[in-house]
Amino acid sequence: MDLPAIKAIFWDVGGVLLTDAWDHTQRADALAHFGLDQTEFQQRHEMLVSSFERGKISLDEYLDRTVFYRERSFTREAFRDYMFSLSKPKADVLALAQQLTKCGKYFMSTINNESLELNLYRIQTYALRDIFSVFVSSCFVGLRKPEDGIYRLALELTQRAAEESCFLDDRPLNLEAATRLGIHAIAVQDGAQVSAELGKLGVSV
Repeated sequence: MDLPAIKAIFWDVGGVLLTDAWDHTQRADALAHFGLDQTEFQQRHEMLVSSFERGKISLDEYLDRTVFYRERSFTREAFRDYMFSLSKPKADVLALAQQLTKCGKYFMSTINNESLELNLYRIQTYALRDIFSVFVSSCFVGLRKPEDGIYRLALELTQRAAEESCFLDDRPLNLEAATRLGIHAIAVQDGAQVSAELGKLGVSV
């Protein structure tokens, strides 16, 4: 049986188009750079991360409670700047997304978990507005992957059918949630692999 033509492609950002914004690797790097206790920080982070990524608390509020609840030898600005500096492009996948937008055949949107300030910084820095028409980011919509609600909302906002949509992510649990709703899912490794997997769904530049 022929597959329905793919009309919409939904992309994760961290770990797919860019490095993760503030995942465990980035946190460990920052903690080592500033000489912070990892266990103490992690306990505080775990209590706040859901509110942080849902846009319920700002970056300053998050830092107040995880880092600057006591006097430090470095400034808030230095820590923020270092956080932002950890974002790097995944050049091959980012280039593929740009090509798919330019070909004009597909609706392009994100579905990503990210805090507000980091999300806006990454959208601006890597010109993601030139690629995507809609950003279904956790900080904007108050939902996080792998909750079913964020995928349903993405389909409703874009008025795309699940069977005509594809979702790309690097985490199995997030992909499983999309698949349950009938969305085609691709586990991202690199640009060449993503291009090949999209080709199997009939997606081409």
